[in-house]
Amino acid sequence: MEAAKSDKETGVVLGFVEEADAWQLCSSQFPSKVGGRPAWLSQSDLPTLSDLTCVKCQLPTAFLLQVYAPVVGHETTFHRTLFIFCCKTPTCHTRNDCQCFKVFRSQLSRKNDFYSHDPPPDEKPKEKSSDTELKSGIKLCRVCGCPGQKACSRCHAVTYCSKEHQTIDWKHIHKKECCKQSASMCISPFLFPEFELVTEPEEIEEKNDCSITFDLEDGAKNSTNSDLHENELEDMALHETQDSKVVQRFKWRISAEPHQVLRYDRGGSPLWVSSEHEPLEENIPRCPCGAKRIFEFQVMPQLLINLKVDSTEASIDWGTLVVYTCADSCDHGNKYVPEFIWKQDFSMDLQPV
Repeated sequence: MEAAKSDKETGVVLGFVEEADAWQLCSSQFPSKVGGRPAWLSQSDLPTLSDLTCVKCQLPTAFLLQVYAPVVGHETTFHRTLFIFCCKTPTCHTRNDCQCFKVFRSQLSRKNDFYSHDPPPDEKPKEKSSDTELKSGIKLCRVCGCPGQKACSRCHAVTYCSKEHQTIDWKHIHKKECCKQSASMCISPFLFPEFELVTEPEEIEEKNDCSITFDLEDGAKNSTNSDLHENELEDMALHETQDSKVVQRFKWRISAEPHQVLRYDRGGSPLWVSSEHEPLEENIPRCPCGAKRIFEFQVMPQLLINLKVDSTEASIDWGTLVVYTCADSCDHGNKYVPEFIWKQDFSMDLQPV
């Protein structure tokens, strides 16, 4: 995702969703994608069911997106993909709480056990890749595409990661086709809609976004209450002013490309949506290898529209999801390494329009 930049480019790479053919989103194409089943990079040592379980409801999380992000100049990061998983239970999602999300990093050297040394072809391959089994022999859940070793007790033709996903599939289609000659591979209602993530560099016109200012006295006027002490009014006005600046800067920065769903800038800084709940350095745990974790990319609220999760009741929601990864991108062979995610919501009083 790194490239030479022009005078107007900020160094940030923006991600957008586009429709794509299914073969373009397979593992062998090293895709960046949203929804559907994960296109696993390493074909072994996948995250376990317990790794992928929501800590709140104890149900399996759903694949949200993956970003193909090699780190240039390091042999062990020639191929490198970051995966986010998300709980689909709406009531698990509370303000500024990241417990419903999981992040994993997978990376491989150019010479590896799974892929050719050469770049993938631009044409559709003659052989269709399996949605239910990796080349390494690992069985995948028919519903979510995560490791699934629980076979249907009647036909033994399909496997699942959990009893919950077997129940979903039974109600959706498997009840009609169990024990028939072949099982169809349909899209489970559990999955998020699938898109390719395409990228382009962010460009902005020269403009001082710090020129967005607010009058402290105006903030106080908007919060007048005869029962409030003068110091309380000043504190309220200062908070409103700070948060307004952050929201206005956020809106200005994305205004040129309002459909962006992702911002990638490894080692840079996130674009916050509120002055509240920004992490301190001590809030971001170090990698088990001892290295610091640094900002790599953030997921934008626009993606929620593409996911079609909006509801008048409890729903999956975020202002931004910020992913921090090991600064050294430490090597763990074929294993999937957990990384850190921070969720920030918009201020209750300053929702964007």
